Amino acid sequence: MATDTALTTEKLILPSDQDSSGRELGDEEMLNLAAAIESGTLTSTKGEFVKSLEVRFAASLGVPHCYASSSGTAALHTALAAIDPEPGDEVVTTSITDMGALTPIIYQSAIPVFADVDPVTYNVTAETIEKVLSTRTKAIMVTHLFGNPCRMEPIMELARSRNIPVIEDCAQAFGAEINGRKVGTFGDIGCFSLQQGKHITTGEGGLCVTANADLGRRMYLFINKAWGYGDPKPDHYFLALNYRMNELTGAVAAAQLTKLDDFVERRTRLANLMTAGLQGLPGVRPPAVDDGFKHTYWKYCLQVDGSKLEGGLDALAGRLKERGVFCAPRYIQKPAFECQVLREQRTFGNSRFPFTLARPEAVDYSRERYPGTYAALASVLVLPLNEKYTELHIQQVVEVIRTAVDQIVKG
Repeated sequence: MATDTALTTEKLILPSDQDSSGRELGDEEMLNLAAAIESGTLTSTKGEFVKSLEVRFAASLGVPHCYASSSGTAALHTALAAIDPEPGDEVVTTSITDMGALTPIIYQSAIPVFADVDPVTYNVTAETIEKVLSTRTKAIMVTHLFGNPCRMEPIMELARSRNIPVIEDCAQAFGAEINGRKVGTFGDIGCFSLQQGKHITTGEGGLCVTANADLGRRMYLFINKAWGYGDPKPDHYFLALNYRMNELTGAVAAAQLTKLDDFVERRTRLANLMTAGLQGLPGVRPPAVDDGFKHTYWKYCLQVDGSKLEGGLDALAGRLKERGVFCAPRYIQKPAFECQVLREQRTFGNSRFPFTLARPEAVDYSRERYPGTYAALASVLVLPLNEKYTELHIQQVVEVIRTAVDQIVKG
């Protein structure tokens, strides 16, 4: 493939979601912040911004209950506390996830049990989940990785047949859909993150939603130290934390929420342009999206066949970085269960609790049990994407990728 010399040497400067170059935070957020500060009420127990955010976000998903929290991790912890596992109960989750989705399981005295993933979509499936279910399974937590929905219908069919509640981790999947239905509404509880790099941001923050009134009550209480605000005789009903979102965060979130649909549309449109531009490239496959699924591209991931490129995945990543296209080969580098906290069961002092209650099979992390996980991490190349990208940025990134592949493709 012939390439333009100027294009192959120029270093790109791309918007970053870690600063204002890639984040749309402006007048709307400032006006809300000013209103919150002028009110003098910064706690959500008395203010209006967080309450309004909860109502509006619930309405956007068509569910009756939404509760805001201090982080995405807090939202997931809240969801697990609502399900209320017994010590030693098991929560089936994915082997490719952030530690923030795993530590809440351990803090609730439960055992994370890892399902393998589809090596093409990077998501758990009904088949991989079923292989690790046991009589001690208390919940299933699925992660819609990178904004690509899990295949929820068979997962829910499996879960309902075993009477197991499902938590959807939608931290990376705002606006993602399956046949017109938004993720976060398939399971019993859906959790979202407002962390710095998510589709909309408040730096840190979380949202959890449910259609189940009993679970909603438990979530509301857990966020509020289990204090029954508004009850005739309130008390601290059970062990719980203060995970409330404050009014300043709620003010920013309220403004960001008005922009969410636009941000999702931009990401999807630009990602589709990227996919079109990379078609037919040897050794590189754009994201796989099922028919009827809407992928909302928290990041844009390439599946790289290293056997077709000199130097493989690392060589391609290195050439992209040289040109200013930041990328992350192998994403989290290793399965979650290889992290020290899980590998060595470094929990509460030297107790190893709750792993002292675990079945041996539940903590068997033998490599042969996770072929999809290792195949996925060996081939994935994660590229950034945010609302400040333009069509020109996409064209430039496509050209950099095509040029790099042309330079190292075998044969």
